[in-house]
Amino acid sequence: MLTLPQVYRLADAIDPRFRLVVLLAVFGGLRWGELAALRRTHLDLAHGRIYVRESAVMLRDYTRVTGAPKTQAGVRTVQLPESVVAELRVHLDRFAERKPDGLVFVGAKGAALVRPTFSRPWRKALEKAGLPGIHVHDLRHTGNNLVATTGTSLKELMSRMGHASPRAALIYQHATDTRDGVIAAALEALAEDARNGEDDGDDGTAGVLVPV
Repeated sequence: MLTLPQVYRLADAIDPRFRLVVLLAVFGGLRWGELAALRRTHLDLAHGRIYVRESAVMLRDYTRVTGAPKTQAGVRTVQLPESVVAELRVHLDRFAERKPDGLVFVGAKGAALVRPTFSRPWRKALEKAGLPGIHVHDLRHTGNNLVATTGTSLKELMSRMGHASPRAALIYQHATDTRDGVIAAALEALAEDARNGEDDGDDGTAGVLVPV
């Protein structure tokens, strides 16, 4: 899993036409196949949304096949941070196919995004960023972990990830341990104030039971 500074270091190191591959995998939680199949018609930049409707795979004979996600849960809407939307606008102007339903990601010669042609710029970026051993799917893992630290519910995390089963989403719930530590530190600060007598007034909440 990467830190956010590492994410941006990698995004800065890779070929500019693939910068948004990194950012959308992290901040949108998109899978490789979903990124490869992403089209202009799947974007709502006015509201900062991506509509995940297709996924692309490469068969053993190198045939590229595009279809619906494997499960209904994979068909989802993902909200992006504003800064990523701004970068996506620039990407569309510079690198995406021009036609209304054009692919968001294509190679330098206009070919659809496939792993074999992506592997070289990916390796070069890892070397430049000093991040050996990182795989593309680690970006999505990083993003899902970041979402978990925001305090999102299991159901919300499942929806954003595109999983019908909670099993995969539960993997990221360990990230809430960090958030719980922040909460504990805040509680300790309140307790310390009380011990120091900084607030000995009665605010009327003493003895009130809080439902759990």
